[in-house]
Amino acid sequence: MDIKAKIEELVNRIQSDEKLREQFTKDPVKAVEGLLGIDLPDAQLKPLVDGIKAKLTVDGLSGAADKLKGLFGK
Repeated sequence: MDIKAKIEELVNRIQSDEKLREQFTKDPVKAVEGLLGIDLPDAQLKPLVDGIKAKLTVDGLSGAADKLKGLFGK
């Protein structure tokens, strides 16, 4: 499994679905298990969850920066 591709896929799904975002915020491991359709030990899913969180944070910061650029014309 290509982990980077899987993280990108899950991030896109989470960003595009408000219910998934809420579920991921409340219980990220269970949300990822549901998205993958498999039940794995939390320790095995933690690196994937951490990658998703990092990507969501980077994407969120990038979006915020783009909005600021629009406001200030830079």
